Amino acid sequence: MNIEIFSLCDAATVDVAGKLNVLGAFDTISTGSMPTVYPHCAIALRIRFESIERGAHRVAVNFVDLDGKHLIPPAQGTININFPETHRSGSANLVFNLQMLKLEKHGEYSIDLAVDGRKEASLPLFVIPAVK
Repeated sequence: MNIEIFSLCDAATVDVAGKLNVLGAFDTISTGSMPTVYPHCAIALRIRFESIERGAHRVAVNFVDLDGKHLIPPAQGTININFPETHRSGSANLVFNLQMLKLEKHGEYSIDLAVDGRKEASLPLFVIPAVK
């Protein structure tokens, strides 16, 4: 298994042909007053699986502050990886849209990805005071 894309971004979609579209990847938000609400963002994810990894896989995404407090409920589900025998690998695209994300304080936050119960990747989000 290989994490090809794991990004916090302004928007992401998966089209009918299976293409993952990612717009405006970022890791920092500048804001003056706290708490603040970030109106819309998305987590874009593309995972590639080898032929021996066909079948069901559990995926979990947790968005937490440095104290481990969840900003949103954990996103958990199962994906079924199935692709033609003629291919040596296949991929899965996932998009998690986040609306009205409430950020309580300046500091670092973490978006953690686990597949089949094992942590595979982590993204930081830095929330910093706006420059006056």
